[in-house]
Parts: sequence; C-alpha cells; structure tokens
Amino acid sequence: MKQTILLQVLSCVVIGYLLGSISPSFLIGLVKGYDPRREGSGNAGASNTVIMAGKLAGLLVALLDILKAAASWWICQWLFPALRLAGILGGVAALLGHLFPVWLRFHGGRGLACLGGLCLAHDPKFLLMMLGVALLIGIITNYVCIVTVSMSAIVPICYGFLTAFWLGAAVMAIPVIPIFCKHLVNFRRIKSGDELRLSFLFNKQKELERIGRAE
Repeated sequence: MKQTILLQVLSCVVIGYLLGSISPSFLIGLVKGYDPRREGSGNAGASNTVIMAGKLAGLLVALLDILKAAASWWICQWLFPALRLAGILGGVAALLGHLFPVWLRFHGGRGLACLGGLCLAHDPKFLLMMLGVALLIGIITNYVCIVTVSMSAIVPICYGFLTAFWLGAAVMAIPVIPIFCKHLVNFRRIKSGDELRLSFLFNKQKELERIGRAE
C-alpha cells in the first residue's frame, strides 16, 4: 500500500515537473530571434515576453503558463483520484518545473502565472479572488516581483483557510522559498532603481528612460 502511494506521488511530481518545464516564453523567443534568459529581465516568463515581444505575446505566454500548471493538476487528479494530494502535487511540481526547467538548464520564469494555474485548477472563483488580491498589491507597490513573492505565500494560506486541507496548503507553500530566491535580483534592482515597474505596461518609453534603457 505504501509503495503504491509513493509511486503515485512520484508519478505526479514527474508529470507535473516535465509539463511545467515546457517554456512558452522560450519558444516565442526562438521564433522572434532572442533568448529570454539572456535578454530583457533575464527570465523565461510572461513579464519578460512583454518586454521583449510586446503585450499580446506576453498575454499568450501568461495564459499558457496558467494552463500548464492547471493541466498538471487536472491530469494527476484524473490519473490518481484516490490520492487527495495528486492534483496539488502535479500543480506544484509544474510550478517548480517552470522555475527550474530541465530543458533550459534550470533557468526559467518567476512563477506568477503558474500560481494562477493552481488557483484555477482548484476553483475558478478562487482564481478571481486571488487575482483581485494580486491586482491590489500591484497597484500599491507597482512591482511585479513583489506581487509574485507575496502571492506565493498568500495563495496557500487562503487555500488552507477555505478548504481546511492544511496538508495540501503546506505542499502549495513549497515554492515560497524558491520564488523568493529567484526574485532576490529584482529586489536588488529595486534598491538601485533599475527594476522596471508594473506601469511599464502602460508607459513603456517613460519606464525605459527612467532606468536608462530608452529605445
């Protein structure tokens, strides 16, 4: 029995990680002729795709990143319905695969869209609630990195209170430290005044001029 559960857990982790390691940002970069790991903000995610390829491309990447995390949850839940943690394990593994993709030498994105995928997989209403919280933090701070790090802790806490499934919430909290570590460079750029603000989405030229990268 224990061996069966262990095999199911490992299967969820492997499935989720491999799906999460697929990088839409990198694939779009290949088409456009750049490597998101070496240009822009230096990460293979939606925010850097906005910087390098525009808003529509960034939106596409965000949607695909949301879906790959949600799909990992749903697939694992479908494969192992008796394992209550199956979906969460698959979704969290996908998020970790996004952060550290094996196909890209473990240099991936920062995880905000995949967090959204976990929320969507649990309940679309939960996604809308967490989106509202994220927007509020974004408006107050004006930095995507603060939104991502904050939401990595807020999502599992809210999930725990809403479901009372605290083991699941604890698994969802596993990416908190990796996400924080991935954003240390962003916090250093905030301190030095070189980090792009969220307002880049609405006033690109002004933000580039502010950090000395005017086009």
